[in-house]
Amino acid sequence: MNTPDLTTADLATSDVTASGLPDANSAPPTRRSVVTVTGATVLAAGLTAATAAPATALSPVTTPSAAPAAVPRGTDPAAYTTVARAIVVFDKNDKSLVPSYLKAIESGLPSSGARASKRILIVGAGPAGLLAADLLNRVGHDVVVIEANDNRVGGRIKTFRKGGHENGEQPFADPAQYAEAGAMRLPESHPLLMALIRKFDLPRQEFLLVDVEVDNPTKRANRTWMHINGVHMRKAEYEEDPAKINDTFGVTGPNRTRTAAAILADALEPAHLLIRGKEGSALVEGWVKVLKRYGHWSMYRYLTEVAGLDTRTIDLVGTVQNLTSRLHLSFLHSFLGSALIDPKTKFWELKGGTAKLVDALYAPVKGKVRLDRRAVRIERDGGTVRVHTVSEDCQTGKGGTTEVFEGDEVIVTVPFSGLRHVAFDPPLTYGKRRAITELHYDAATKVLLEFSQRWWEFTEQQWEEALDSIEDGLYTRYKKGQVRDGRHLGAHRTVRDLGVTVPGELKECFGAFRPAVLDDPEASHVRGGGSVSDNANRFMFFEHAHPMEGSDGGIVLASYSWSDDALKWDAYADEERYLRALAGVQAVFGRRCEVFFTTKCKTQSWMRDHYAYGEASVLFPGQHTELFPDIPTSEGPIHFAGCHTSIKPAWIEGALESAVRTALKVHTG
Repeated sequence: MNTPDLTTADLATSDVTASGLPDANSAPPTRRSVVTVTGATVLAAGLTAATAAPATALSPVTTPSAAPAAVPRGTDPAAYTTVARAIVVFDKNDKSLVPSYLKAIESGLPSSGARASKRILIVGAGPAGLLAADLLNRVGHDVVVIEANDNRVGGRIKTFRKGGHENGEQPFADPAQYAEAGAMRLPESHPLLMALIRKFDLPRQEFLLVDVEVDNPTKRANRTWMHINGVHMRKAEYEEDPAKINDTFGVTGPNRTRTAAAILADALEPAHLLIRGKEGSALVEGWVKVLKRYGHWSMYRYLTEVAGLDTRTIDLVGTVQNLTSRLHLSFLHSFLGSALIDPKTKFWELKGGTAKLVDALYAPVKGKVRLDRRAVRIERDGGTVRVHTVSEDCQTGKGGTTEVFEGDEVIVTVPFSGLRHVAFDPPLTYGKRRAITELHYDAATKVLLEFSQRWWEFTEQQWEEALDSIEDGLYTRYKKGQVRDGRHLGAHRTVRDLGVTVPGELKECFGAFRPAVLDDPEASHVRGGGSVSDNANRFMFFEHAHPMEGSDGGIVLASYSWSDDALKWDAYADEERYLRALAGVQAVFGRRCEVFFTTKCKTQSWMRDHYAYGEASVLFPGQHTELFPDIPTSEGPIHFAGCHTSIKPAWIEGALESAVRTALKVHTG
């Protein structure tokens, strides 16, 4: 985890040549020096001289003689204002679009200014497609929704559950349990999403980002574990004495005694100052300044050159604040999350799963949705749009069905990563094709484990009673690290009560995965929240912070990882991930939790999902101004929606914004 110091000054000395690349005669460059230097010079300058001699991706036609300008050459000046308005959801007059969007959700599309009824095709039945379909259907348009999945709608809103519109099979041993494969945290500061939840009267409960006291859920506990560089600490202990973990990274100076969260907050302050307290046109101009100064920077470059952090401090912040795997990506992606969602914002979860929202969106348009129809070609011919589709069996040569849908206009909500495999005739404009080709989609992977008891809420006394009920003295042997194999995997009676018997072969195999810790840490005794580790699991959350009626068990999101961290899980088949994830949980919380393991697990890799093609669009440096202005724009009768067409990728709110935007355009255009 630790790397040699690399400061901004290091990059400005003789180790960097006039070309902006490390000198071949100097010390070998670190990974991050290459990211910082080439990301700031080669990528900024290498795409701008189209009339010069041919160039490769690593050999720009024009060799920069100095550090890049604040604004890369070739960037359309109007792009900054376009993106700034998209960030704050303003119109061209710098007035908020949110009130009109809310009115559309609550009362329907306006009757004034509407054109004659049209036949509208909508490709993709995620939240954007379903909401757009409902809005247009309610005002009399003939709507057809085309969805590739053969049994489920909702896109990246996906709940592992029994029943629902998809009639899902029971995913866990306990029939009361469910878990989120996708969206799980719903910010109260997202107005369109909150309006829909109220409209559909969906029951919700607070999503606890920070753990609370079991006996008094209104009181913040902050007692769950951190396990980093071999140091075991409760989060509250880290806040009181950050040096115990910071020292393991070699952090020195004032930051040695500051938490990673505090260091990051101060680091982002220069960007926050450009927008804080501003409204209307002044807010747009503030975001324009952010985009011009930092829009083509990676997060790593910002932390080194603006915040002045050394690599050891960046390693600390990256590990604790979940930035490591995205340091090479756009600074704006990480900054937008902190700028658009106040740290004091309350988060919610839907009782029964986030897919309850999908059920509600699906119900009014169910008869309009055609499942098992994957779009492969979209044609424009005069005043007609045709969408050519195939069934899942058809594309593998196992029979199946082809079908062509015709309409007046089409709304395409497919992620651009998937749209790369859809042909357009005639071709789309260059800007749109470039965006479809280059827009970066990132990986995200979840591994979910079921336990027959909510052991994270236990006291030591409850642990002793549970373990000694399996075998006299077992509690003490676990505490002393004397249980050295997997014989007690799923051994508690509550596992058998769920109808699960763990095979001896699995117990024997699991013995090889179990962490070699000497003894177990103290009981967490918390409700909700999660833990951070530098092992492969990275981040762990306790699903459903509030106990479920009729169930003593629970689900642990044993690993939630992004980007390169996620790809390391994606290398394994689904069933190969579970024992590894359990061992990672044990390294943080102790090996004794294995006695409640039911072996019934679920996992979701969004990069390997052939309906999603990635977690979300997470842009490279510069892509916000280079690509985004072309992403949401219509091409004649072809319109584009989905969270990737907003500045809130990966959030439901972004998809809903795009749905209302395109529905209004189709209805009144």
